[in-house]
Amino acid sequence: MTHAAKVLTVSDGVAAGVREDRSGAALADRLAAGGFVVVDRRVVADGVEAVRDALLELTDGFVGLVMTTGGTGFGPRDLTPEGTLAAIERAAPGLAEAVRAHSNAGDRYFGLLSRGVAGVRGAALIVNAPGSVGGAVEAFDAIEPVVAHALDLLAGGHPH
Repeated sequence: MTHAAKVLTVSDGVAAGVREDRSGAALADRLAAGGFVVVDRRVVADGVEAVRDALLELTDGFVGLVMTTGGTGFGPRDLTPEGTLAAIERAAPGLAEAVRAHSNAGDRYFGLLSRGVAGVRGAALIVNAPGSVGGAVEAFDAIEPVVAHALDLLAGGHPH
């Protein structure tokens, strides 16, 4: 079964047009390579309300995966997790933990600095990814083995 996906890039610079959306483009390409149909790509400035409102709009009546890229770190404007928490109905901590663990593979520890979260709103699964190209792609790599099953369950499928 083919699943739909949407990508939300959270970045003041990209929203202002002063920086290229490389991580959103790379994430959309990786989702497509993983068999997803990317039906929407958007950009929003950093901020709790901006992220929340965009996620509410993107998930309203949507069955599929919404991945964000950017705003998950320690910077003062990195508020994607807070905006996501304001939008979701149920948390999916295992997915966020998998993204962090994947980022800590080998001698890299950047995942320790990620505050990204994951959760469900309706039949949509929302997962935060870092704003770097590598981090965004690796976030999907981390959840790819289970995400189709999760989406099938959210759509009303039977667990076994």
